[in-house]
Amino acid sequence: MQRDVKTASDAELLAACLRGGSGGRDAAALANRLLDRFGGLRPLLHADARRVREEPGVGGVRARALASLPELARRYFEASLTVGEPIRSPADTSAFLLARLRHLEHELFGCLYLDNRHRVLAFRELFRGTIDGTSVYPREVVKEALAVNAAAVILAHNHPSGVAEPSQADERITRRLKAALELVDIRLLDHLIVGDGGTTSLAARGVL
Repeated sequence: MQRDVKTASDAELLAACLRGGSGGRDAAALANRLLDRFGGLRPLLHADARRVREEPGVGGVRARALASLPELARRYFEASLTVGEPIRSPADTSAFLLARLRHLEHELFGCLYLDNRHRVLAFRELFRGTIDGTSVYPREVVKEALAVNAAAVILAHNHPSGVAEPSQADERITRRLKAALELVDIRLLDHLIVGDGGTTSLAARGVL
């Protein structure tokens, strides 16, 4: 790849990952064809492995390389928040949560627990399924917070639809959890909704 990776196209980056392997086929041509066939980078990397492997020019080696990319990316962004280290920026929190939750096909609710210096204590995945007043239990959120001696909490859940717009149910459960945490002197800093293109902060929306 001649150009800097930051300015390279999806096809150029993909071709760099596909060089070597199956039958000496041209990696650049293969990358463009795969992106066209599957409708872009994200659909390709989340496609059924057997479908990808069956594409002419892919083979086992290249299929394994493609399958490893989403997991590698998740691990990279999860490393942006390390246990014992303070949160450096809202962007790090957003990147971490996108890596953990964006790819899921079901709704998952989790909590990022912090100490009084906003150092990361733990991230807990607590509830799975539709997020509403009956599926998220404040006592479980509080119990986990007390177990890790948290001073602050950031809530997060994903919208599998990809739209990160908070619902009325999201706002209701946020207020319930804020009230429950305040009873034990734990601050609720934010509730982030994870969508396909980023996160939405309920604190920024004035819900907290």
